[in-house]
Amino acid sequence: MSSRPQPTQQERVLEEDDFIVSKTDLKGLITYGNRIFIGISGYSEEELLGAPHNILRHPDMPRSVFKLLWDTLQAKREICAYVKNLAKDGSFYWVFANITPSFDHRGEVIGYYSVRRKPRTEAVKAVSTLYRTMLEAERKAGDGQAGMKASQAILHRTLEEKGMGYEEFVLGL
Repeated sequence: MSSRPQPTQQERVLEEDDFIVSKTDLKGLITYGNRIFIGISGYSEEELLGAPHNILRHPDMPRSVFKLLWDTLQAKREICAYVKNLAKDGSFYWVFANITPSFDHRGEVIGYYSVRRKPRTEAVKAVSTLYRTMLEAERKAGDGQAGMKASQAILHRTLEEKGMGYEEFVLGL
């Protein structure tokens, strides 16, 4: 991949019965993508295979959301999240993602498996407001750990105010 696409305001929308499926290795390099993944991302299969999954990372996504994802996966637990992805042409698409570690017969993690589907409109509205606030905190605090901590603090405060954990929050949207 040469350069990152310039984001546009053009949205791509999954159909109700669409499921995006992909697999990555331990470093997040794509090892498999189904036809729906290939189609909505705008990349060819050849461009996706071996590429880092973060080529789809939209700049509207707070870094702390991905830190939470990776921390959870590295603890050998699955996680669900709402994610705004960036397609090759700069358009975007929202997904409700379920990401799980893949294990070998000895219980060792050998990669990650993700299934994404169309999110509920109300959930996207709620999570986009939260993500904007988190991203603003990241930007104000600057790159690096300060920005990450500021963004994480907003997420933790939101969860405390709602009296629930992250999983309960996401699944309840």
